[in-house]
Amino acid sequence: MIASPQQDYLTAEAYLEMEENSDVKHEYIDGYIYAMAGALDPHVTIAGNLFALLRNHVRGAGCRVYISDMKARIESLNRFYYPDVMVTCDQRDQETPAYKKYPCLIVEVLSDSTEAFDRGDKFADYQVLESLQEYVLINTKRQRVECFQRNSEGLWVLRSYTSQQEIFRLNSINFEGTMAALYEDVVFE
Repeated sequence: MIASPQQDYLTAEAYLEMEENSDVKHEYIDGYIYAMAGALDPHVTIAGNLFALLRNHVRGAGCRVYISDMKARIESLNRFYYPDVMVTCDQRDQETPAYKKYPCLIVEVLSDSTEAFDRGDKFADYQVLESLQEYVLINTKRQRVECFQRNSEGLWVLRSYTSQQEIFRLNSINFEGTMAALYEDVVFE
């Protein structure tokens, strides 16, 4: 996300209409829009790998996997974000083709320009979503996956996976994947 917004306040409805016809994606925070920067090869490759793994896993289970062009809406905070990967298993999300309000899993692939925001304010915003069971951060500089899971008391518990572990687990959709498959074709700087 870029730090400075365009200056005109927009309603959520005006934002959705503008975004439908825009050549540039924007995230929306309480009436202001923020243009999104493009991503580098490792970022795109990791997101694509995870999408492919998850799509095959949820096929036929009533869940949908979305990659970076689908918005997550946090209505109570007046926010729209574009997660890198998002899974929803809630049938109510079929009613809104431009955004999803009930994801169970959100994944952000980290980049230098977004890491602090993804770890901080964006994660805090996502925690408001009652449907969200897991928030995952994936590193692009080395093999590391950080999986924040909401426990039965509603607290977020961190489980980290590194290159030494072959398997990572996403409990929200009962998925196990290999670090090798997640990072396939990724060239580290």
